Amino acid sequence: MTTPPPPLPPDVDVVLPCLDEAEALPWVLRRVPPGWRALVVDNGSTDGSPHIARALGATVVHEPRRGFGAACHAGLTAATAGIVCFCDCDASLDPALLVPFVREILAGEADLVLGRRRPVRRGTFPAHARAGNLALTRLLRRRTGLDLHDLGPLRAARRVDLLALGLTDRRSGYPLQMVVRAADAGWRVAEHDVPYLPRTGASKVTGTWRGTWQAVRDMSRVLAEPAARERAAR
Repeated sequence: MTTPPPPLPPDVDVVLPCLDEAEALPWVLRRVPPGWRALVVDNGSTDGSPHIARALGATVVHEPRRGFGAACHAGLTAATAGIVCFCDCDASLDPALLVPFVREILAGEADLVLGRRRPVRRGTFPAHARAGNLALTRLLRRRTGLDLHDLGPLRAARRVDLLALGLTDRRSGYPLQMVVRAADAGWRVAEHDVPYLPRTGASKVTGTWRGTWQAVRDMSRVLAEPAARERAAR
């Protein structure tokens, strides 16, 4: 007799920052676990992405200010569920992989769960993107003491706790600032391998050396921030 899988955790919002992802959206939204709400945050698409997302049952949030962090934070502030997840909207990551992340949060085993991207084939993770990610994670480990190896966008945490971090970056430094401030706050941060698929369409950030350099610059600024206790003392 086969044991049925445990029921999916309820009360989850999945934030999906979106800029011209019409081709990828159908696959991504089909992979969002049943019962979870998909929040597609449109960041100025011109390819009809918001209409496609809405037709596929997603809640669409509009964020006119350009920037990955701006889109992510607009999704976080629009969320109402107890747990909020984040996932790229380019079909490089499977939202269904968030289920064990959420279970880990609900079980009280971690406060923030991150996905460590593992490319499924050669060329999925461009050399310049890997180099930038490697350099930044080394600096992150030194800054926080956390044994992390990636700054991947697949992640889960409790909504009220995320809001309490007071995240301010609205560009490429947003994912890093979340981890740094979580570490400063004493959060338990877990990291798990996830398959990294070839993205659909062109990358807006790490598809070029220039985009990667911009992201590294944004994140370096975050790493230079004072720790929470120093900010509070000012």
